[in-house]
Amino acid sequence: MIPVAIRESGLPEGLVAIPVRTRLIAPGDDLAVVVGDAVRGIARPGDVVVIAETAVAIAQSRFIPAEFIRPSRLALMMSRKAGGMATVSQPESLQLVIDQAGPRRVLWAGLAHVLGRLRGKRGAFYEILGEEIAAIDGYTGTLPPYERAIVLGPADPDRVSAELAEALGMHVAIVDANDLRKAKALGASPHANRDAVERALVGNPHGNGDEQTPIVVLAWRGTGPHPLVKP
Repeated sequence: MIPVAIRESGLPEGLVAIPVRTRLIAPGDDLAVVVGDAVRGIARPGDVVVIAETAVAIAQSRFIPAEFIRPSRLALMMSRKAGGMATVSQPESLQLVIDQAGPRRVLWAGLAHVLGRLRGKRGAFYEILGEEIAAIDGYTGTLPPYERAIVLGPADPDRVSAELAEALGMHVAIVDANDLRKAKALGASPHANRDAVERALVGNPHGNGDEQTPIVVLAWRGTGPHPLVKP
């Protein structure tokens, strides 16, 4: 557990990110117990505890082994022409997107993406599909036994965040962060400032490999009120 000063987010000095290692999260785990045990002696009342959305989804049993999915011809065809993003380059993951958004919408998103690229615009595919893409993580092969699991988005992340905050006596956010300098707060307890939490996590202190640190404590060690907490 190495505190990391947050310098690139525009937030004040005194805010540090502390990655916290846990045991492997399993389906049915009581997150209040797992998180509480992990941050004991590290987090203080009033700190913001950030939990990776994948860990929450796994505890909720919201994942599917890739072997259980039979990709359609459309998924196979489009995944071969996709870029490096796991969700669309893996036919099993793309099939879940097709099941959720519908084949016509996915085809339209693919066509809009091609036309957009011809005009110098990127990202049309993801703009059109939005949450259907964001809620599904492709398998990455990093953490057994989930190396071939496609993880869905967590259910009701705002409610989970609020319940955890009450149990822990701290503020809580559930965040999807990656190494592409993007972070999205999917859920947050009532007084956690989502925008400020996202800015604090652009460097992804969770890590994107096998660090097994699904929790980050955003600790305020400066003076005055915590900059990630709303009054």
